[in-house]
Amino acid sequence: MSAPVYDEKPALTPADAALDNDSLDIQPLGLAEEEYQHAVRKLRWKGIEKDLGMKGQNFNTALSVFFCGYILGQIPSNIVMSKIKRPSIYLACFVMLWGMVSALTGIANDYSHLIVTRFFLGMLEAPFFPGCLFLLSSWYTKRELAFRTSILYTGAHLSGAWAGLIAAGIQGGLDGARGKESWRWLFIIEGAITVFVGLCAIAILPDFPGSTWWLTEKERKLAQFRLKRDVGVEDFDDDLPMKQRFLRTWSDYKVWLMALIYATMTTAGGYNSFVPTVIAQFGRSRVTTLLLTAPPYCVPAITELIVSYSSDRFRERCFHYTIPMILAIIGFIIAASTTALAPRYVSIFFMTGGLSSSFTVFLAWIASTFPRPRTTRAIAYGTINAFGNMAQIWSPYLYPPKYGPRYVPAFTVSAIMVFLCICLSFLLRWCLVRENRRMGPNDIKHAL
Repeated sequence: MSAPVYDEKPALTPADAALDNDSLDIQPLGLAEEEYQHAVRKLRWKGIEKDLGMKGQNFNTALSVFFCGYILGQIPSNIVMSKIKRPSIYLACFVMLWGMVSALTGIANDYSHLIVTRFFLGMLEAPFFPGCLFLLSSWYTKRELAFRTSILYTGAHLSGAWAGLIAAGIQGGLDGARGKESWRWLFIIEGAITVFVGLCAIAILPDFPGSTWWLTEKERKLAQFRLKRDVGVEDFDDDLPMKQRFLRTWSDYKVWLMALIYATMTTAGGYNSFVPTVIAQFGRSRVTTLLLTAPPYCVPAITELIVSYSSDRFRERCFHYTIPMILAIIGFIIAASTTALAPRYVSIFFMTGGLSSSFTVFLAWIASTFPRPRTTRAIAYGTINAFGNMAQIWSPYLYPPKYGPRYVPAFTVSAIMVFLCICLSFLLRWCLVRENRRMGPNDIKHAL
């Protein structure tokens, strides 16, 4: 099936265009509101190991098993997303389901119950993040996508700060209430909130440009035309058998190169689950420790917006992705070199700010590299995200208690992974430049 090429611009006034862009810009805020739950699982509550009888690496296994379920569900979910007309209902239902499972975690009686709930929580969260990325790429042009993706991801960082404050409040006010420990109340309360937000998301989340009911016909035409003008063809799908679509996508070396870049980045990002543990080494109270986890999540929320806006503004991905990574390397080196409070706390800002600012640019780079057909983009997003998150299965084991509080091996490995990530990114850029030079002037070009 040949790709449909745009030919005629919809008869819309500038006022219509402005109205349409305003309508689109509201929607990622609804997506970001949901994403905060993706960060809540990273809070390590002092006491959960004792209450559930965990020993040794049990806590790290509980972190890892989440990603076993998370990885399995991503590619199938994105395939479904590319075929349905109402992704808003699809995503919202999974949000409510994972909220229910999250609440059930609060009544776990032992370690085995925690493992089961963590696995199913991963399965139910799997559709959300890659699904949101795919949905954003169905609305925004390559010049807009990095900044809009950062809005989505900023919600996760602000939620990390918010979660720390909520956790401190629960620790101070609900620990022992009705005979339940504070970590149980965290899961129950956050799960209930997530179910409520999932209900609201049915009305808030958009569908695809051609099927969103609350847009006017003119706005739908403009939304589709913008994508046609950006890439040269509409956001089409072909009629190849699904097996051939997988083979076409998986035979592209760029998918696996980007998946490897993602994996090195997520390996380095494994420290995120242990931020409260590292801060706890400062010797402060449990409430103070939880409060101290909030600021390191606020700074990335600002820096990634700035970096992604610049990336879109200058239509450049590689250098906007790699330069912030240097800050992350500095952060890992500082963290491995000292246990002093001030420099170690500052190092967390460097790690989080550097990796997060790069991450949103990379996510937009994926869509720029695989713009069409729709199923190819969906499979690419799912494959890269799933393969990259495999590192999350084993990265928690870099932080066994015996290496605390400095965790020198873990931070050293993380610094090496970031350096490798930078090298692979320049290799990807070189490959894309070479491919673009071989293309004719009418071919679709990759964003660099």
